Amino acid sequence: MSEVVFSSAIAHVIQLAVAPVFMLTSVGAFLTVLTNRFSRIVDRSRKLEEQGEQLEDKRQLELRILGKRARLINWSISFFTLGASLTCMMIAALFIADFVHLDASIVIASLFIMAMLCLIGGLLLFQREIYLAIRTMKLMSE
Repeated sequence: MSEVVFSSAIAHVIQLAVAPVFMLTSVGAFLTVLTNRFSRIVDRSRKLEEQGEQLEDKRQLELRILGKRARLINWSISFFTLGASLTCMMIAALFIADFVHLDASIVIASLFIMAMLCLIGGLLLFQREIYLAIRTMKLMSE
């Protein structure tokens, strides 16, 4: 009888951990997008730097904006990575708390809130980088 209760308790913990796992999947997708954007920024910067002294004012401005975009993407990646790490800690805390029969609701809720704040920060930085990319395109076409 106790094995059935234990099994249902573990099943319940696994059910609770499923939503954060889906969140980790979406964070992974965002990290893929961010690293691809970062690679393109690096490639464009290298191409402009190869031109060296031949850079006109517009291209020098573009190079400076690419630097800003790279920093924003770097921070965004850092926030998403921290958010994913906090989510993993939250999932681990769920299982550990159940295993040792400890009420860790405050710890788990705190980890979840911190993870959400990191993801929000990462999204805001990503949005800012997109804004800079669009503004750069407009500047270069003038």
